[in-house]
Amino acid sequence: MSKIEQMRDHLAALNPTHIDIIDESHLHAGHEGARSGGGHFKLHIVSPRFVGLNTLARHRVIYSALGEMMQHEIHALNIQALSPDQI
Repeated sequence: MSKIEQMRDHLAALNPTHIDIIDESHLHAGHEGARSGGGHFKLHIVSPRFVGLNTLARHRVIYSALGEMMQHEIHALNIQALSPDQI
């Protein structure tokens, strides 16, 4: 299973209505995190779970859902997290 598929599996717990994950690791070749195997990803996610949460709280929810992946497989994550009423 690819890292993106693993991320999708973990993020499914947030019941997203939209999710798009782009692997941008190739743009960071030679970067410290890339050398240790951590990838660079861009995430666009829409979930009712984000209603009433500020940006920091939304990011914490995402980090929690990704769990251990944030320690090893993911070095950097560019997040755009919206609630359904924001689209």
